[in-house]
Amino acid sequence: MWFDSWSDVGRILAVGAAAYLTLVVVLRLSGKRTLAKLNAFDLVVTVALGSTLATILLSSDVSWAEGATALALLAALQFAVASVTVRWPAARTAATARPTLLLRDGAVLPTALREQRVTVDEVRQAVRATGSGDLSSIAAVVLETDGSLSVIPREKAGNRSALEGVRAAEGLGREPRTGA
Repeated sequence: MWFDSWSDVGRILAVGAAAYLTLVVVLRLSGKRTLAKLNAFDLVVTVALGSTLATILLSSDVSWAEGATALALLAALQFAVASVTVRWPAARTAATARPTLLLRDGAVLPTALREQRVTVDEVRQAVRATGSGDLSSIAAVVLETDGSLSVIPREKAGNRSALEGVRAAEGLGREPRTGA
């Protein structure tokens, strides 16, 4: 339908403005981490916040108070999970994935690609996006916990301490590596 009633439009304007202000307040109180894109769990919370806001706006079955409670609950749960995972490594392992090394010193790691369901072409695309046309000039490509690909050129690899904690990169640690 193109139009139902002015009262429906008025409800969307009133509840929408209140819900938007509520979301802004909830996000300010809960901190930057609530909208961080650090891992898949964070992404799910961000999408859930957007979906909840849309439901508050468009569903006359959901009151502003119910929607505000849902937004606050999502932010509180995100805060709780983030706090627990920062304090206890076992909780972090359960809630988040570890980053995975997909390419090391110009050589793709087929097992890692297969396990993470990433293609060589996707790795090449990430390398090209950095302006490099030569895989052998790349020290590492890492699939991060948020699904993005980080590319570390060989000349910026340094002691490779940034690769500590990356799955399939054990043993690279702080010792510099040379050669192709």
